[in-house]
Amino acid sequence: MSVSQVIDSTFDEEVLNHNKPVLVDFWAPWCGPCCSVAPVVDEIAQEYSDLFKVVKINTDKNPIIASKYGIRSIPSLMIFKNGSRVDMLIGAIPKSTLAATLNKYVDS
Repeated sequence: MSVSQVIDSTFDEEVLNHNKPVLVDFWAPWCGPCCSVAPVVDEIAQEYSDLFKVVKINTDKNPIIASKYGIRSIPSLMIFKNGSRVDMLIGAIPKSTLAATLNKYVDS
């Protein structure tokens, strides 16, 4: 499963109303740490495709959602479940940290 892009106008439908938990990568193209975490997010999207939907949102082009969720540092990775934010990770984190965090929300 590939990582899809969401925008301000599709966020509710693609994230909040989705039947699976959703990992959202808040990023921007000029952000070096965002570029370094992107391959990790892509790997997680492949490995967790049965359990999670994985999306990206460009904070420069989608300021409404970034502001709504108080994004002050990128990359910020948020996990949403049943329409609510349940966890957040900030910075270029290792895959093991992201996987351990996601695993907390499998079948919970």
